Amino acid sequence: MNTLNRIKSLPETQSHIILNSIVEGVFTVDQDLRITYFNKAAEKITGVRVENALGEFCFEVFKSNLCEVSCPIKTAILTGCDSINQKVNILRFDGKEIPISINASALKDEVGKIIGGVETFRDLSTIVALRKEIEKGYTFEDIVSKNHKILELFNILPNISESEATVLIQGPSGSGKELFARAIHNLSFRKNGPFIAINCGALPDNLLESELFGYYKGAFTDAQKDKPGRFELAKGGTIFLDEVESLSPATQVKLLRVLQEKEFEPLGATSSVKTNVRIISATKDNLLDLVSQNKFRDDLYFRLNIVKIELPSLKERKDDIPYLINHFIELFNYKMEKMISSVSNEVLEFLMNYSFPGNIRELENIIEHAFVMCQNEVIEFEDLPNDLINMSTSEIQSKKNLIQPIEKSECDLIFSTLKKHDWNKIEVAKELKLHRSTLWRKMRKYGLLQ
Repeated sequence: MNTLNRIKSLPETQSHIILNSIVEGVFTVDQDLRITYFNKAAEKITGVRVENALGEFCFEVFKSNLCEVSCPIKTAILTGCDSINQKVNILRFDGKEIPISINASALKDEVGKIIGGVETFRDLSTIVALRKEIEKGYTFEDIVSKNHKILELFNILPNISESEATVLIQGPSGSGKELFARAIHNLSFRKNGPFIAINCGALPDNLLESELFGYYKGAFTDAQKDKPGRFELAKGGTIFLDEVESLSPATQVKLLRVLQEKEFEPLGATSSVKTNVRIISATKDNLLDLVSQNKFRDDLYFRLNIVKIELPSLKERKDDIPYLINHFIELFNYKMEKMISSVSNEVLEFLMNYSFPGNIRELENIIEHAFVMCQNEVIEFEDLPNDLINMSTSEIQSKKNLIQPIEKSECDLIFSTLKKHDWNKIEVAKELKLHRSTLWRKMRKYGLLQ
């Protein structure tokens, strides 16, 4: 007797407790493929509530890529043969495709007659996401955007990647410069080689030189053994120099030699070392302005600037904000094992109007914070960081000052009532004896939507 049949032989309430306690999704169907049981894990993985699943055809709930071709549970019912560890994709309730691993068997009664089928499945999304995190396997398809400027970059990114030209990526902090650098590497002929990233502004100049070019034993007091530099580690691949504008004049000269002669000298070396790397650099500043101020070498600038990619700030690509929000929600659902579906209209409107000085990285941090605080399926305004909420309150006060005196008293009343009830609009509408839609309209009128 297999494990599932042993559980089935237990009292019904006890078997349901056990099946609802395991991390794998479990469902059963009758001979017509209508769902007769659906456990808690199946709810969590698919996003379909048990009351909406029971009685439905399994292919209407799961929408697997095998449903029409070779349904494992149908095959198990017809043949009596098990399907073990089969990888399929299903469409979640919100339209996202999820990889799962399934086991399907025929379900038999006490005398061995087939009365339906049973399937257990587990979500592989976390494993896939973690594998990508470990491998850092970014491609341009992982750069989430519908903005026309980014889409134009998508069109030329393969051509840039296939060349061996040095690339300069210019854009504000948090705009995704390293993501583009990784995409270029993974689309290039060097994709099987290493991708080595270093932030040139994170280390003092003396340490940066040893990090970039390495050193030999005895080069200085603490050099007890040879240490390869980043250029040596990146051999056959790509090195990404972030915040290249922070390089000292001395390091600029050494980098220029690498670009011109394809060689460098580790500290303590008596001869040069040949290098075979592609250099991608990034800056948040305009290097040409630094050249005119004699803060950056013009010959190095022209060597780095063979191909230039300019990334817009998030403020310039606000049409991407809804897509990025959905992307981060999906990412953190995987990482935190939650089932958050979206942000509220109030949150979306606030984020669409926010200036994002920290760009995409700031948006990601905001959504991550909201995931920690959110206890429901929809992220609400109160789940956002307090700093943002306080900033919003200050902006509201500024907007209030522009309102005509006749309307100011109504605005003040609504604003004070909102603060009194911690921005719970249901309670505010009750106290002010307003319909919720009327309250919403007045809040919009007076700039009180957060």
